[in-house]
Amino acid sequence: MNALGKVVRSGVGRRRVQTLVIGLAAMMAVAASVLGGSLLVVSGAPFDDAFARQHGAHLSVRFDASRVSAGQLSRSEDAEGVSGAAGPFRTATVVPRVGGGPGWPMTVVGRGDPGRDVDEVALLDGRWPRRAGEIVLSTGSSLFPTVGMRIDLPDLSGGPTLTVVGVARSATQTADAWVLPSQMPALTAPGRGGYQMLYRFTDAGTASQIAAGGRAVTASLPPGAVVGEQSWLSVKKTAERDTAVYVPFLIAFGVLGLVMSVLVVGNVVASAVGTGTRRIGILKAVGFTPAQVVRAYVGQALIPAALGTFLGVLAGHLFAIPVLAETEEVYGTSSLAVSPRVDVAVVAGVLGLVAATAWASAWRAGRLRTVDALAVGRTASAGHGRWAARLAGRLPLPQPVALGLARPFARPARALAMGTAILFGAVTVTFTVGMGASLNQVMKARAHDAADVVVPAPLPDFGPQGPGSGPAKPPGTDPAAVAAAIGAVSGTGKHYGVATVRATVPGLTGVINVLAFTGDASWGGYTMVSGRWIDGPGEAVVPTPFLAATGTRLGDTVTLNGLSRPVTVRIVGEVLDPRHGGMQLFTDASTLTAARPDLTETSHHIAVGPGVDVPGYVRALNEDLTPLGVAARAGGLDGGSDMVLTLNALSVLLTLMFVAVAALGVLNGVLLDTRERVREIGVHKALGMTPRQTVAMVLTSVAVTGLVAGVLGVPLGMALHGWIVPAMGDSVGLRLPGSVIAVYHGAELLPLSLGGLFIAALGALLPAGWAARARTATALRTE
Repeated sequence: MNALGKVVRSGVGRRRVQTLVIGLAAMMAVAASVLGGSLLVVSGAPFDDAFARQHGAHLSVRFDASRVSAGQLSRSEDAEGVSGAAGPFRTATVVPRVGGGPGWPMTVVGRGDPGRDVDEVALLDGRWPRRAGEIVLSTGSSLFPTVGMRIDLPDLSGGPTLTVVGVARSATQTADAWVLPSQMPALTAPGRGGYQMLYRFTDAGTASQIAAGGRAVTASLPPGAVVGEQSWLSVKKTAERDTAVYVPFLIAFGVLGLVMSVLVVGNVVASAVGTGTRRIGILKAVGFTPAQVVRAYVGQALIPAALGTFLGVLAGHLFAIPVLAETEEVYGTSSLAVSPRVDVAVVAGVLGLVAATAWASAWRAGRLRTVDALAVGRTASAGHGRWAARLAGRLPLPQPVALGLARPFARPARALAMGTAILFGAVTVTFTVGMGASLNQVMKARAHDAADVVVPAPLPDFGPQGPGSGPAKPPGTDPAAVAAAIGAVSGTGKHYGVATVRATVPGLTGVINVLAFTGDASWGGYTMVSGRWIDGPGEAVVPTPFLAATGTRLGDTVTLNGLSRPVTVRIVGEVLDPRHGGMQLFTDASTLTAARPDLTETSHHIAVGPGVDVPGYVRALNEDLTPLGVAARAGGLDGGSDMVLTLNALSVLLTLMFVAVAALGVLNGVLLDTRERVREIGVHKALGMTPRQTVAMVLTSVAVTGLVAGVLGVPLGMALHGWIVPAMGDSVGLRLPGSVIAVYHGAELLPLSLGGLFIAALGALLPAGWAARARTATALRTE
């Protein structure tokens, strides 16, 4: 065993390039696999823990109090499939104001206690209300909940004031705030308000099971009684959104890394066996059994693989830090970390694959007869590829180039192994370039940067201590006056205004942003997924997550509450907009006229006419806007989100690792080839071949392999991109339009196709330099 250990250590130290290739390949595969597997395991852990601990509601349903009674709703808990229910609770939409600041609508529910069996509300600070005039706010409230804060409700009769006595969290986000049931009449305007029922079902693991449960509990109720519902699956998907987007991307890199590791290890061990035949014969001659010879070569692969695996685990943990940080904030936990079982599974899997691959490649060494192995010299047989050499010699090319072009046919198996490594590198580069372009398209859709000039909305003056610290001073800017000034400036092409109004939608907790447009904004960079842009009052466009959360589709109507009166709009289009979790609605400003929203905080977006100088236009426009208290600036794409920056950084880093492994795979193959041909190279030098010609011959020997692998890698990388990017969109509830997927253009394909040639040349440079520096006499003496 001691002798076997010496052989293993000697092989690892002698074959430095092969050791480095195996270690880096294992590190790359492990890093991507650990990160991807960890995110898959922990992405839903905070939500799952909170949901189980608080007995979260599988379905939250809002009802119209004018169409159904509390008694009818109480009987719905006996419906088939219901394992538990809570309610009915009275609900109301109110617009609170703190310290005279602006107010945004929120959903208040009347509950006598935090509950226990269904949707137990977890108190994080303070206590539950004990009397009228007290309220508990959700942690997700826009009011920055603080115990002791006073909330005014000036829009309600009598202008009640509530005191915050607690801060709580509902796992399934069933409300923005809770009060005692006795408080609800004072918070409900005549003819308004509703009921809420919370249900748990026997089977609730899929959307179809939730839908079936919803039909069961509402089957006996009057038509039109249901005004909104929310599934726990939608809440869970939202909670997992920040990490789920990484999973398809990292799984792709992990699978590529594992496959590439298997190929690299197999090639390296097979090459070591092929070039070490005489050494194998010596080992057998001194008493090594076939099994010991196989174990020796397996050990030479496992040692660098184990080191690379250890480094890969560390890299995977480091990569996970920025990805998991956002998820930790959602539920206030600081315990998220890479799961130990993921580490164990990945380490065992990678080392097992390395061992199995090395054993299969080393089995040939164990079967070699001792006499045959000792009779083999170092110089490779020249019998292979003679036809290719004769054909290349007839081409009108310099002799070194012709010799290099014929070389892959002399060692077809080795050329195939190098080509496979280059292929994976080319696939990864193509995929990464496409993903970066797709993310750029998503960021453009997020920022809506089509405008040449932007006049930002004026910000309200909250006073020295921020919101709630003192009376707010609403800006006196008239949006119509700003629009008139824009239209009067020479060089103005198209322009529109957009104001943000907060409202609630039945079935959703919290407020959503309603973007009210004045003018035609169809040119403003809003990327449509399906349907069309709004072209009149009463119409709305929404992102995909809004459709999923509300259970609506194109052609359906939704009601906006929290304004001076409810507003009903019909959905005519689906837009790509990942901001605010996709919980937004776009409509024409005239749709909200009857609800009298405050549209003073309006931003204006301008497209200048052809040939107009944007900086000069901005200066001229600001001369007219300064008296109005606003200023224009040039438009442009804002900085990317943390998620996009992290994805880009991870993709670039992992791609560089793939390219490095591919180049090292080429280096390993070319190094073995030049060592086998050292006598042949000496003959060429004796006949007058210069060092530059030697370098050209070696580089040309991998040119055809690199070019073919690069050309094949481009369509494979495009296919991988076409599968992974939509999967990443699905993981965050976004449907991506064709403009985000079809990002490859003809001008990019040629450089990408030449990427394989670049990787091949990069890997062959070092052996080419070694061959060029070899002394002729030394090379001729080599046997």
